[in-house]
Amino acid sequence: MAKIFVLKLKKSTIGCTQDQKDAVKCLGLKKINSTAEVKDSPAARGNIMKVQHLVDVEVKG
Repeated sequence: MAKIFVLKLKKSTIGCTQDQKDAVKCLGLKKINSTAEVKDSPAARGNIMKVQHLVDVEVKG
């Protein structure tokens, strides 16, 4: 069974680079305190690493 990451956006993207804003959008997060479940993949891990200071990550499964 593949891992699933549960992400929660804890900080605003105001003042972030466009690259970081795009990463947050690709992960399925929109507003502060929004949550999303993302399947484990190299692309998802890369996006999470770009915005690790903005999100809380919990591993499920």
